[in-house]
Formats: sequence, C-alpha cells, structure tokens
Amino acid sequence: MRFCFIVEDEYRRQSMPMVIARHLAQSGHDVDLLEPTKTVTALWDLRRQLYDAYILKTVADGPGLCVLEAAEAAGIPTINNSRSIRLVRDKSLCTAYAYAHGLPVPHSYFVTDPHLLRKIPRERYPLVVKPTNGSSGRGIYLVNSPARSLRRPKYAERVSDFFLVQHYVKNPGYDIKLYVIGKDVFAVARESPLHPEVEVAHQLLPVKPAWLKLARRVGEVFGLVIYGLDVLETRHGPMVVDINDFPSFGKVPQAVSLISDYIVRFAKKARMKRGWLPFALRTLRSTSSRGQHVRSENGLAR
Repeated sequence: MRFCFIVEDEYRRQSMPMVIARHLAQSGHDVDLLEPTKTVTALWDLRRQLYDAYILKTVADGPGLCVLEAAEAAGIPTINNSRSIRLVRDKSLCTAYAYAHGLPVPHSYFVTDPHLLRKIPRERYPLVVKPTNGSSGRGIYLVNSPARSLRRPKYAERVSDFFLVQHYVKNPGYDIKLYVIGKDVFAVARESPLHPEVEVAHQLLPVKPAWLKLARRVGEVFGLVIYGLDVLETRHGPMVVDINDFPSFGKVPQAVSLISDYIVRFAKKARMKRGWLPFALRTLRSTSSRGQHVRSENGLAR
C-alpha cells in the first residue's frame, strides 16, 4: 500500500510519527514524506498520486492541516480526519463540544486575557488557566484566588492570545493518560503540570472499565481513531481535561506495530469502500523502490 505522511517541522526529528513511517516502509509499503514548509503541493495532482491514506501529526495552526483537508477534498482517506483534528486543537472549542455531547469535563470559561479572571465569582476558585492552542502541558498554571488572578508566569504571555479557564477539580495529584488506537485503550500514569511535587513513575496501568468506556466515547464523539486523552480521577468518576490527536504513545508496549497495523487496516477498508483505484492505474507506478526507504516529496531518501 502507499502512504503519505505529512510531517510538520516540529516533528521532523522526533520519534513520532517518523518511527511509524519507517516501520511501514520496512514492512514493504510505499511511504512518502510531505513537509509542508519545504514542499510545493500540486493540489490538482493529489488524486493522481494514488495514496491509500494521508497521515498527519500536526501542531496547532500548522500548515499540515491545510494539506490534509485538500487530500480529503480529493477523496483520499486521512488519519485523523481534519474536522476531528480542528475540534481538539482549539481547547475552548474542544471543551464546548465535549459539554454539548455529555462528556465529563470541568466547568470552563473562555477569556482573551487573564485580567478578566477577576470577573469570575470567588467561590469558583481555584482555577486552572491554559492557552487555547497549547500542548504538552506548556503554559498551564493554577490561580488560587481573585487577588492572584492578575499575576501569571511570563512564559504564559508567549504561548497564546486566548485562554481556557477551568474550575480546579480535586484529584490525587497526577494525570491518567489514555492512549487509543482504534478500539484498543492503554493507560499510563503521568505527572501533573500543576503538581510537580508529586512524583509519579511513568508506568502502564490496568485499564479500568470506566476509563475504557470514556476513552471510546471520546473517539465516537470527536471522530478520532488514533488519539489520547488526559483524565483525572475524581470522587465523581473520571473527568477529561485534555484531548489530543496522535500523541506520543509513550510507555505503550508495541505501539509502533499496533499503530502501523491499524493504519494498514484502515486504508484497506477505505479502499474497499471507495473502489476507485483500479489495478491497471496502480501498476503504472514503478515498484522498484517499494518498501526500501521513506522518501521525501522531492524523491530523496530519508
């Protein structure tokens, strides 16, 4: 099969998704890399490229999402789909959508400036402030009272123009990261950005039934197939505090093989449904280099 990985600059030298691309190539599949900031993408030629799927791990507001949307417009399957990615990449939009579909998330507000936190009633404190386009726990901080609401770390000023503000929910002081590949769910304990004093050994945990149900429900609601969610254990049950597409899958055993296998199954199922790739057309492409390496769009081996 033939795949195109859209790779943003931030991830070019990181393990994910490059390790997946290499694994697919080593398994005999034809894999190309498209780097949006270094490639002129011929939009009129997308369908003729005969890719079975485009795969994207994107950054907030990255150009890769535009290419993914163009591929979808040309009728090419994508992982994840662009609508799902846009829903989770903006934290305020993600939270509102989760509320609307009955998912357990903290009471939240949208503000353009932390100075506006003083308008929130005192009984709603403490509050957690997050940049709406943040990732990897960057720029998150806790505000314990209105008197401290005007103070924020300097790094937060450089992350985002807008902020998601959430009611702080009591929890054990660490996060549960749920990683999902199709219907398979894995749980890993992680440090909380709000509780650096709590030491946590990053380890795989048994998946509780409530976590499994919640993780799969998130996938159904947002239309995600490869994704992660950060969950807090509370007295009311698990609560979602973040959702992201195509996470790192740290500590998940055999993650590379599992993700690669899922991508192949996904593409085969999509090919059977659309039925627009006649064998005669596919054989026009040379197979001499198939499965030998991952290529960039300019034909150079990577």
